[in-house]
Amino acid sequence: MPTVVVTSASRGIGREFVRQYAAEGWQVIAACRHPESLDRELRAYGSGVRPIAMDVTDLAAVEAVAREGDGPVDLLLNTAGIAGSGDDSPGAVNYADWAHVLDVNTMGPVRVLDAFADRLAAAGGARAVTLTSGMGSIGDVGSGSQLVYRTSKAAVNMAMRARAFSLGPRGITVVVLNPGWVRTDMGGPGAAISPEESVTAMRRVIAGLTPEQNGTFLNWRGGGYPW
Repeated sequence: MPTVVVTSASRGIGREFVRQYAAEGWQVIAACRHPESLDRELRAYGSGVRPIAMDVTDLAAVEAVAREGDGPVDLLLNTAGIAGSGDDSPGAVNYADWAHVLDVNTMGPVRVLDAFADRLAAAGGARAVTLTSGMGSIGDVGSGSQLVYRTSKAAVNMAMRARAFSLGPRGITVVVLNPGWVRTDMGGPGAAISPEESVTAMRRVIAGLTPEQNGTFLNWRGGGYPW
């Protein structure tokens, strides 16, 4: 059975990825900071689900999880992300908060991808998908709000574009994927689509990825998105 690694597996989009891939018979490494509180709930999705503790800001923890198995990983899903808090208008930026958001949203996915690169390469034809946001698009920006979040997503877009050049020759297709405006804790109750709808559509996009799409920025329905 194929294996998928999902970060932020305890909630929102990450948890829905766990549920759907488990239902398809995948082996799911469900990584989150505190799996002990949700172990039974996550395992209820199927016998192939393995909850595991991992904080994407902790390099040693990420590398330890990657070393726990030596089997190939067919799919990596970087879904962990935070929005930041407070006002980031001119003169009001909390720089410590900004650094934390960058640590989670930008450096976190790179840590995880780098740690699992060998296991992805071993799969042959693996995919590495990082969830981004339309708010990280420089070509589509139309507001000065949410500077902290926007910059973290623009930065992870560049990081994954760069990693695509490094990992493409190893048979790994690296993309960033905008999940749309989803009804999660981050997206809020007024968001346009449900986690089920977003993940179902994204899984179709992921299943259809080709090496020619390495290094691309896609929306949840598979269309291209401006950088």
